[in-house]
This record gives sequence, structure tokens and C-alpha cells, in this order.
Amino acid sequence: MQLHIAKDTTDLSTQAADLIVEHINDTLQKQPRFTLALSGGSTPKALHELLASAAYKNKINWSKVHVFWGDERFVPFNDARNNAKMAFETLLDKVPVLREHIHIMQTENITPDESAQAYEKILHNYFPLVHTHHNDDVPDNTPHTTFDLIILGMGDDGHTLSLFPGKPVIHVVDKWVNAFYLDEQAMYRVTLTHPVANHAACVMFLVSGINKAKALKEVLEGPYNPNVYPSQIIKPKGELHWFVDEAAASSLTQE
Repeated sequence: MQLHIAKDTTDLSTQAADLIVEHINDTLQKQPRFTLALSGGSTPKALHELLASAAYKNKINWSKVHVFWGDERFVPFNDARNNAKMAFETLLDKVPVLREHIHIMQTENITPDESAQAYEKILHNYFPLVHTHHNDDVPDNTPHTTFDLIILGMGDDGHTLSLFPGKPVIHVVDKWVNAFYLDEQAMYRVTLTHPVANHAACVMFLVSGINKAKALKEVLEGPYNPNVYPSQIIKPKGELHWFVDEAAASSLTQE
């Protein structure tokens, strides 16, 4: 795990964008496509706007980038709360990514469970299965590798993706994508499960603001308790980067 402490959200976004450009370009030297899973939230929004800016948009071969989402609020696309809507407005409408390479989680004319199943089917087409044959640690439907990069946020309650404290979805391993009703928000959520995230080549958390300081300290320095701080369950086989600003890092003891 690598911790990157930035002065503020602007610095955080710049550091993250530089690593993303490097990671995409390095990966595309070895393979013909790059798979990227986006996140909702205010901190990723600032990153999107930077990646879409004149300074960055031409540093990436967007025609080879395939775009996905880590989770989605089950609201119509034109709802302001929709993660895909935000990503189109701040990034995807501003860079030359191919429309057929963009895979949103469907939230209209479909049930939440159907949405999850449809998205899982898309992922199966992209990522091969590994058959483990009686390995109890890894379910038979676990992917061998998944995304080249997953960008994640973290809530001030320690949640990431739609893995919320105390919810059974944290521990789901027999599905790649899961839908459930979140009482606290009075809406359904559709989310990748933690095994899919943990088989990524690179996972990048973006965390900013003083309101995240307590949760960040517990996630990074506290005892392992993903029921309380679900972000702890993200332990990828590949690289793990935490980009945090000074405010969010203010309670950390590590240098």
C-alpha cells in the first residue's frame, strides 16, 4: 500500500492524474486495451475535470480505454445523484472515448437485480474466470484478473463502493455484482463485490476533507473490522494507492 498525502484536493487530483496517465500508458504497451472503473463522489469529480482538461486529455489514448463503474445509485440516468451522469458531464463527454467502450449500470426499465445480473454478464465477457477446484478460499466464479484500474472514494462512515457498514453486501463472494435496498438512503444500490475489486491490477482511493479523518485513521491504522469500516476489505492483489489530502490525513500517526 502506498500513501500519497497532498496539500489539498487540487494537489490530490494532480498526483492521482499523473499516476493514472503513467499506469494507462505503461499498460497499453503490454496489451491492446485498458479497463477503468469509475467512482461517484465529489473528490473523483475534481479528478475527472482535470483529466478532461487541455493539460491531460491528450496524454491518454482514450480510444483504447473501456469504462465501467464500481457502483451506482439506482436512480434514472438524468437524476443528479446518478454516478454515470456525473462522469459523462465531467469527463466522458469531453474526451474521445468510444461510446461502445462505455458500460453504465442500467437503472431504467429494469429491476435492481436484473441490473446487477446484466452488469455481471458484461464483466464475464471482459474478464476470464478462474476455476479453483476445491480451493475453499476462492469461489469458483472468481475472476483471474479484473480491472486495470479501479478508482474508489470513501465515505465519512468508511464505506466504499456500495459496501456500507453493517450490511451483508460487504461479505458477498458468490456474485460479481450485487443489488440491495439501502434503508438509510431509501434507494437501491448496485455495486461490485469486494472479490472483483480485489482482483484488480491497481486500486486507487481518493479521500479528501476533515470529515473523513476519523474513518481514514480507523481504516488504515485501526484493527481489521470491515463490518464497521468496509473500506478495509479492499485488499487488492495488485497495487493499492491512497491519495489523501492533509485534512483527511490529519489524524494519522504514520508519516
